Amino acid sequence: MIPFDQLPYRPCVGVVLVNRDGLVFLGQRVGGAEHVDALHSWQMPQGGIDEGESPEEAALRELYEETNVSSVEPLAVASDWFAYDLPEPIAREAWKGRYRGQKQKWVALRFTGEEAEIDVRHPGGGHHKPEFTGWRWERLERTPALIIPFKRPVYDRVVAEFLPLVAKAG
Repeated sequence: MIPFDQLPYRPCVGVVLVNRDGLVFLGQRVGGAEHVDALHSWQMPQGGIDEGESPEEAALRELYEETNVSSVEPLAVASDWFAYDLPEPIAREAWKGRYRGQKQKWVALRFTGEEAEIDVRHPGGGHHKPEFTGWRWERLERTPALIIPFKRPVYDRVVAEFLPLVAKAG
């Protein structure tokens, strides 16, 4: 077995979806409250980058697959990749133990649609399994306190990188 600290990171994207009021989308993970308390079961949309897909393309696809949202305009892409390790017992189960965690390229998008477009119960036009049980708009700077603890350093970096942009985007 490969030592945990030598496993690679799974390439992913994270999406900072900003509304007209300068708030960001948070979804409550399906089963999230079963693993941590309900307060820390929130996150922004994220997911794997498919072969041959750019981070920007993956961000649009993942956002649609998780929220049904397609009415967006690009704002920015993070200057770097942000990585986090899963706790080792979870990492050994997830993705068949091939990865120690995820490295994410974060993409900020402005939501240009109406809230009725957001549908976490029937995402991707009803063609994808729901990943969220609910959703809400939140101030970006509050998101690290609402995230599962092992992801907080990434969310701290997302806040540092995108807060000036989000403040202007509203």
